[in-house]
Amino acid sequence: MHQIKTIQAVTSTAAPASATLEQSLYEVHRKIYPRAVRGWFARWRLLLVLATQLAFYGTAWLTWNQRQAVLFDLVHRKFYIFGLVFWPQDFIYLTALLVISAFGLFLFTAVAGRLWCGYACPQTVYTEIFLWIERKIEGDRAARMRLDDARLGWRKLYLKTLKHGAWIALALWTGLTFVGYFTPIRELTTEVMQLDTGPWETFWILFYGVATYGNAGWMREQVCKYMCPYARFQSAMFDQDTMIITYDHARGEPRGTRKHGEYAGLGQCVDCGICVQVCPTGIDIRNGLQYECIGCAACADGCDQVMDKMGYPRGLIRYSTTHALRLGLSRAQMFARALRPRILFYIAILGLVVMATTTALLQRVPLKLDVIRDRAAMSRELDGGLIENVYRLQVMNTRESPRRYVLRVEGLPQLVLAGDDHVAMQGASTRMVTVRARVPMEQVKAGSHKIHFIMTDEDDPQVSVTERSVFFIRP
Repeated sequence: MHQIKTIQAVTSTAAPASATLEQSLYEVHRKIYPRAVRGWFARWRLLLVLATQLAFYGTAWLTWNQRQAVLFDLVHRKFYIFGLVFWPQDFIYLTALLVISAFGLFLFTAVAGRLWCGYACPQTVYTEIFLWIERKIEGDRAARMRLDDARLGWRKLYLKTLKHGAWIALALWTGLTFVGYFTPIRELTTEVMQLDTGPWETFWILFYGVATYGNAGWMREQVCKYMCPYARFQSAMFDQDTMIITYDHARGEPRGTRKHGEYAGLGQCVDCGICVQVCPTGIDIRNGLQYECIGCAACADGCDQVMDKMGYPRGLIRYSTTHALRLGLSRAQMFARALRPRILFYIAILGLVVMATTTALLQRVPLKLDVIRDRAAMSRELDGGLIENVYRLQVMNTRESPRRYVLRVEGLPQLVLAGDDHVAMQGASTRMVTVRARVPMEQVKAGSHKIHFIMTDEDDPQVSVTERSVFFIRP
């Protein structure tokens, strides 16, 4: 109680009661109006937007062997990727793909910063598309700011309705395409047109559509700044020789406005603010590298346009490295420092994983065999002095054409299979086959004996798999 009174006394004497200071723990959101920009990097962003969306929207409609070329059929547990058919047993390939993606991301980030974020990340790509729609309907930055500040009227209501209608249509089409990779998209589209989709298809189309609409239309840079973990740990992959978006303080400072051709003891930065206006996350790159920077280089394009008008050389804002700026390195010297031990390690690991995965895919046998011994009966004695064991074989044909296989068993003297030793399979199918192995009692001793089941393609003998099992004889 004494401590509380003391604190109250100090507080009352330190400041009057009317001078209450309130500080929010969270920054009030400020809407960002990115300005349209043209330039070399903007063309690259446009090219990658077109390429990624052509691949995403177009691949779902491609056909291969009278089926959808890329289809992840979760119901039947088959994953079609052009000429390859993967099963849950091929999970190792997904693991390899994730490892390749991770090391590829590490490599690109260590070399040139957040290239993925600035040019190919779905959040960046769809934000660019939604911004393009917004500019076409509402105008560029100044027009959009005037429209938002204007009172609600028929024109504002019409433009906002048109914009959000276009956003919603694109978001729903994106959700439909996404679900179309898990449900055949032609059947799905027909069901959508007839309003006859199942509950799960309806849920995921709406879920992905709402996510696209919310992230790209409303949240935009907030996803990159607050939700994406990549922005938080990217600094662990940066070093002094990582290429990042930089502002050349030696050239630009002291900044200030001036007329064309006048220096007046100032640096080349005219303090126009274009670099801030074109930034999709609303940062000022002149304050140094910040975690909000996605490396899109829009500020570099905007600054180059101003430099051209002022008659200054380009590159006040550019891709460079910390060492290059501090030591005054040329572009060739900067690139020469790129092959440092860290980068060589990433390249070596990435190369090994890619080669191993490629080799495994090329040598992949389109036949899988699992042998399960019937444990209900350890062994059975038959007439004629024979001992019999029963096995269940799960056969998987990963080819898309019907195949016929020959089965044999080895490992014990006079060990034979009872019944038909041929197995017919449909394309891309599995089948459970029950087989019986028999051996004369006088040929083997009691106990367990290792045997091998060998299954071979009747038309392609090079396709053959061997699976181990045990033949048991009771004492």
